[in-house]
Amino acid sequence: MLPVSPEVKTNPLQKANFCSRLFVWWLNPLFKIGHKRKLEANDMYSVLPEDRSQHLGEELQGYWDQEVKRAQKDAQEPSLMKAIVKCYWKSYLIWGLFIFLEEATRVVQSIFLGKMISYVENYDPNDSAALHEAYSYAAGLSACVLVWAVLHHLYFYHIQRVGKRLRVAVCHMIYRKALRLSSSAMGKTTTGQIVNLLSNDVNRFDQVTVFLHYLWVGPLEYIAVTALLWMEIGISCLAGMAVLIILLLLQSCFGKLFSSLRSETTAFTDDRIRTMSEVITGIRTIKMNAWEKSFIDLITRLRRKEISKIMRSSYFRGMNLASFFAVSKIMIFVTFITNELLDNLITASQVFVVVMLFEALRFSSTLYFPMAIEKVSEAIVSIQRIKNFLLLDEITQCYPLLPSDGKTIVDVQAFTASWEKASETPALQELSFTVRPGELLAVVGHVGAGKSSLLSAVLGELPPSQGTVSVHGRIAYVSQQPWVFPGTVRSNILFGKKYEKERYEEVIEACALEEDLQFLEEGDLTEIGDRGTPLSEGQKARVSLARAVYQDADIYLLDDPLSAVDAIVSSHLFEKCICQVLKEKITILVTHQLQYLKDASQILILKHGVVVERGTYSEFLKSGIDIFSLFEKGNEQSEPSPLPGTPTVISESLVQSLQSPRRSLKDAAPEDQEAENIQVVLPLEDHLEGKVDFKTYKNYFTGGADWSVIIFLILVNIAAQVAYALQDWWLADWAHVQSNLYFGGYLKEDEEVVFVLNWFLGVYSGLTVSTVLFGITRSLLIFYILVNSSRTLHNKMLESILRSPVLFFHRNPIGRILNRFSKDIGHMDDLLPLTFLDFIQAFLLMISMVGVMVAAVPWTAIPVIPLGIVFFFLRRYFLETSRDVKRLECTTRSPVFSHLASSLRGLWTIRAYKAGQKFQELFDAHQDLHSEAWFLLLTTSRWLAVYLNVICAIFVTVVAFGALILVESLDAGHVGLVLSLTITLTRMFQWCVRQSVEIENMMISVERGIEYTELVKEAPWELESHPPHGEEIYFNNVNFRHKSDGPLVLRNVYAAFYPGRKYGIVGRTGAGKSSLIAALFRLSEPEGDICIDDILTTRIGLHDLRKKMSVALQEPVLFTGTMRKNLDPCNEHTEEELWNALEEVQLKDTIEHLPGKMNTELAESRLNLSVGQKQLLCLARAILKKNQILIIDKATSNVDPRTDELIQKKIREKFAQCTVLTIAHRLSNVIDCQQIMVLDSGRERESGWPYHLLQDKNSLFYKMLQPLDKAEAAAL
Repeated sequence: MLPVSPEVKTNPLQKANFCSRLFVWWLNPLFKIGHKRKLEANDMYSVLPEDRSQHLGEELQGYWDQEVKRAQKDAQEPSLMKAIVKCYWKSYLIWGLFIFLEEATRVVQSIFLGKMISYVENYDPNDSAALHEAYSYAAGLSACVLVWAVLHHLYFYHIQRVGKRLRVAVCHMIYRKALRLSSSAMGKTTTGQIVNLLSNDVNRFDQVTVFLHYLWVGPLEYIAVTALLWMEIGISCLAGMAVLIILLLLQSCFGKLFSSLRSETTAFTDDRIRTMSEVITGIRTIKMNAWEKSFIDLITRLRRKEISKIMRSSYFRGMNLASFFAVSKIMIFVTFITNELLDNLITASQVFVVVMLFEALRFSSTLYFPMAIEKVSEAIVSIQRIKNFLLLDEITQCYPLLPSDGKTIVDVQAFTASWEKASETPALQELSFTVRPGELLAVVGHVGAGKSSLLSAVLGELPPSQGTVSVHGRIAYVSQQPWVFPGTVRSNILFGKKYEKERYEEVIEACALEEDLQFLEEGDLTEIGDRGTPLSEGQKARVSLARAVYQDADIYLLDDPLSAVDAIVSSHLFEKCICQVLKEKITILVTHQLQYLKDASQILILKHGVVVERGTYSEFLKSGIDIFSLFEKGNEQSEPSPLPGTPTVISESLVQSLQSPRRSLKDAAPEDQEAENIQVVLPLEDHLEGKVDFKTYKNYFTGGADWSVIIFLILVNIAAQVAYALQDWWLADWAHVQSNLYFGGYLKEDEEVVFVLNWFLGVYSGLTVSTVLFGITRSLLIFYILVNSSRTLHNKMLESILRSPVLFFHRNPIGRILNRFSKDIGHMDDLLPLTFLDFIQAFLLMISMVGVMVAAVPWTAIPVIPLGIVFFFLRRYFLETSRDVKRLECTTRSPVFSHLASSLRGLWTIRAYKAGQKFQELFDAHQDLHSEAWFLLLTTSRWLAVYLNVICAIFVTVVAFGALILVESLDAGHVGLVLSLTITLTRMFQWCVRQSVEIENMMISVERGIEYTELVKEAPWELESHPPHGEEIYFNNVNFRHKSDGPLVLRNVYAAFYPGRKYGIVGRTGAGKSSLIAALFRLSEPEGDICIDDILTTRIGLHDLRKKMSVALQEPVLFTGTMRKNLDPCNEHTEEELWNALEEVQLKDTIEHLPGKMNTELAESRLNLSVGQKQLLCLARAILKKNQILIIDKATSNVDPRTDELIQKKIREKFAQCTVLTIAHRLSNVIDCQQIMVLDSGRERESGWPYHLLQDKNSLFYKMLQPLDKAEAAAL
């Protein structure tokens, strides 16, 4: 497969030695580069072989296939969970042992600490044995911290890699499934849903793997700690433990709520992303109809529902984090109060052992355990959703390529099938035909007759309910709506075949692409597709046709490729391409161009899915069947007189073509030798440089609340922290009093002592309660502000995107835009508020701890200051690289989505060409590129963690030995306080630095969001000036280009369109006809003057301008939703008006036969309507607007001539008073216009009355008539 990054560096981890792996030295060169300059995609190291997407995906797919087989055997539903467990349990379990050891060292630490404090309590300067013992305890304490650091780092690194592997494997499976979905399954899912599965659902795996082990480690540690506490202080420890149990039960209930909220949220997210993806694909239609506002409202409504669910789950999260902040304090409080009530005496060393043991539980039981419950419940929902997707129906038929005797044939017998199992009328009924090499089967019929369904039956996309289809030979397919993927014109045509110059040029010539390629700046190396140069529909159709012809297949299925082009090109394609290049092939051509029927070997006429007539042109003539009458009311064309000898000539030429020697298939090169890689160009987007600036943070916070709320939040934070710190301080003093009581320094009966103890307890209770209250207030407030600001930012992005010109959507592929609306917004909803709160808590805890330590034992300031400085510089050095890695991770994610969206659009084509495997490999290549960035993100944060941990271990060592050296000047309470804080601090310190880095990395999502709120806007939608009534249009020296640096597509156009007249605009494909309309609608700003009623269009608001004109485009755009919503997105018309409009476009019958009539839901793949019917629906939309200017841009190109004629007639009657501009390739549509304008390569070549132009034998218009058959030309 083509590597996506230009030069791949091997991964230094493969050669790294043990020390280098343990301390992550192998990353140092990367940090040096990051320190010097911005990192680029080619600085990343290649993926490790065991992490490659293809390898991982196929492994898990194997287990899943086994699971599906097993389930079918036992008649159960397969479980994706079982497949995942079978695939990953071994490696996952081994790393679980690490976490067990890591938590064990935490518990052992507390025991060492207790021994040290009791040494200080019983200090005797003359006892050297005790001193040596104390030193060994201090050494043990330091060793514990170091061992903990190494284990922690190893565990997190490996466990996150397991999560990443699982995620990559599931993504591979999802894409593989998407390529195999059957047509009925496509109706049940949407692009939005698949994008959401790939962006948000699989992310749960990254998170759940980290915390899952705590579900068993937490309770074990809990039991161990309870046993140790019992040994220290006896029965009163149970009171503190009871608090924890109550809390854990509460959190488990929260977990249940989480999963139900999660599944509700994902449903809304799916809807929002699906609507978003439809808006992006249909942006041209939305802009031309000025519907932006109603779509903004629609998506904002969906977002509001989504946010209300997210807000609720965020409050639960806030409570969870607040409990983490306060729980150890509540437990200590309850334990000591119980101890006091039971009148037990206690020493300072016991007090601090209790404190340390509770602290050891703090992370595993109150942070990680509830996190595990929450993440597991979310992951279960996601696995369920992914499983449902993986169980959708797949396409089954795969016809054999070639039988042994090398004969190619398409044979269909008594075939009946329907698209939806529920529908009563089948799409095709009792269909039979046979086509052999060298034959051309023409399929004709009115709109919705089942012509495209016939091709899908041959492709195997339409499963038969009865009858057989046998297809022998390789298929090439040209879809009705042409599909191009992001890449160059050449790679679109080669589609994975080897480039052979002669053959390639022959194909280009046969498909009439030479002239078009001359106009493109870089010829056939110009990028097209998602973000390249926009091609006209006719050009896209010919690129699709060229792709098919170049494949040199045996069977050609052409779905109306001639409708998208003008008469001259159409006849060129038919003669040169279909009759010459493909003359030895089996060709099935669906067409509305009846003039070509006389060249067909046989003709099928379909009506409502049934074959009405079948035979050759000459048979039809002999038996007196008039082909045209099947479409039209007896026209003068039915007289066979102008065609005296043709039938016989045709049959002779047919006989010759049948006898012509066919290159025997044995000579053909085997498939593999010709295959090359499909080159897809999905460039990475630019990313910002440098650190996330303060303005981004300010915008982020003020987006969610005003300054008063933010100031209140700051005050609450300070209050919570002060209460928290004082509580520690108070405890140390109380421990001091308790020690004296224990060793008989004070007497319990003393009134003063009783008073002091009661006063201590009173203040202690007050501090504990206020810590809890402030902690909860702070949590909820932060979530409220940040989730709100995510909502505000989303709405701003949405508005900004819909206000940007169409050019923006040409430049940015759909995946890139969706990435920001799915993944980045998902970060802001879910992870950022959580990380922010976590960071703020950890940061303030750290500061207050340092404050308390320095106040208790002033000399601790000496090691604290260098520690702070080292941390600060380390973090800064680290962020220079980490920030760029995170940005690369964001940008390398977009191509994955773009590739998916593009593949879903061209699904049938990919399957017909058997290119699924190549596209799967491409997807894996995009995934691997993302994995490169992700792997660096993981290892760089490990690098930081290791160095922080080592520094912390040194710090603990200094403080522990320092305390022993200066033992004479210290009392036990303070030593206990400082040592317990030091150990907690080491964990907090590195957690805090890591979270601050996480925030900075996640703020990149906010930064990318804010970037989308500052896009270049198009002109304002409304202006104060009076909009024109809109009848008369002038073009005065107009030049027009689609993008500011692009070539001119219109040059010096002068034209006038007067009120109430009908104008026809013609020219070969790519001559600039549609660009003329784009200039009129100001999709890009034209140079020169365009006036409507003497008002310059640039002086009118865009909506005022666009609402004055109705437009029906060639590419029909429909949205998921009811038929009614599609006809009238803004709810401006009555039911009656809608039915009238449908009647005018000949759709009333069709829609009355649908199960829900007007309320029928259109599936996203819109299989329930043919392309022609969709065009008619869009035309009805334009007719409904009742404007004075109506523009029809080839809006009936996929409709049969008969229906088209009826519609044209209706339009003439109904819009008699209006200005109508018709762009058409069918000259019959424009021949009765009052004026014709002929465009050629962006210039107006001629204009005038059709009659005058036809009299002039040299006129372009006259030449356009030549390809038509004589009868039709005469009729015109």
